[in-house]
Amino acid sequence: MTHTILSFGDLAITAVDIFAQMGYGSTMPDAQTQRETQAVVDDVRRWLRPQFCYFVCRELPPFNMGGIIERQLLGSEAYACFVCTAGTEFEEWQQQLKKRDDMVRVFIADALGSVVAEKCADVMENHVQQSIEKLGWHHTNRFSPGYCGWHVSEQQLLFPLFEGQTCGVRLTDSSLMVPIKSVSGIIGLGKEVRRLDYTCGLCDFKQCYKRRKK
Repeated sequence: MTHTILSFGDLAITAVDIFAQMGYGSTMPDAQTQRETQAVVDDVRRWLRPQFCYFVCRELPPFNMGGIIERQLLGSEAYACFVCTAGTEFEEWQQQLKKRDDMVRVFIADALGSVVAEKCADVMENHVQQSIEKLGWHHTNRFSPGYCGWHVSEQQLLFPLFEGQTCGVRLTDSSLMVPIKSVSGIIGLGKEVRRLDYTCGLCDFKQCYKRRKK
């Protein structure tokens, strides 16, 4: 098991990343929103502790991941199972904002948390690639329950594989992760696999974060 705690600076988050997650696309928000966003970032960067963990296995449980994911995993010789999270500190901070009814910062924090979790997953993915380069292996895209036809309930098959070492992330009875700003899933590894563009044309999930990033 590999477990790494990161800092805000390790994630290389830009204001553009946050504004895009907030729904502004390629445009910039008004000056007040920019100032509020920077204030949130300045606060968070002091104490944020995002982290990831992953392990590599040769076989997976009998997941029902659907055709999109199964096709992209063809040829995998092993799999990296991962959990990435913005952390419990971030979750607690979000709850405090809600209690203060600071809805502007609640909105900014929600967007920032999503960016933190995905950037943490990006760092994890790079770490996985570095660990397999000596084998001449490549990796696929990362795939998570709840996306591309893989039902979120299969988190209940994924999480036990970590034997409790999930960076403090736990599942609810409805298979949602707590802290909510977390990402879990698998990555295919091997000589014959490749990381491809996300196949949004084949997937009808309109709220997918990969679709929103385009």
